[in-house]
Amino acid sequence: MTTAAELAREFLAQKRIAVAGVSRSTDSTAKGIVEKLEATGHTVFAINPNVSEIDGRPCYPDVASIPGGVDGVVLVTRPDVTAEIVKQCIVAGVPRVWMHRSIGNSVSEAAVADCRSHGIQVIAGGCPMMYQEPVDFGHVCLRWWCGMTGKIQAN
Repeated sequence: MTTAAELAREFLAQKRIAVAGVSRSTDSTAKGIVEKLEATGHTVFAINPNVSEIDGRPCYPDVASIPGGVDGVVLVTRPDVTAEIVKQCIVAGVPRVWMHRSIGNSVSEAAVADCRSHGIQVIAGGCPMMYQEPVDFGHVCLRWWCGMTGKIQAN
């Protein structure tokens, strides 16, 4: 059985990753994930249907609008929005989805089931910054806590 850590490493080994839920807020979790992924060499695409750019980065209204597609999508959205974006991922042929869960919760059990039934690798819970080196102390603690409490589902 594949562990959450193994799937996280595989997810983060991909180069083209979209992040849904990026906003203009200075304390945006999604914006922090975008910045960390960019700093570690990923090509990152922000998804926000309400704006065309944030901090000089283009924003795409949906998964299908990203030129050339992506290898994975990180969802930092409400569970109802997560379910909709997973449907977009299915249509676009995205092979990996990570539903963020920490202080906020993006996990939709229906969307997890949709991923599984369509062969999409899904990580339901946790944060990519718990695994993307270098990992800060707060995310090391969060990774330990999520592992101890079973807050990450992966397949």
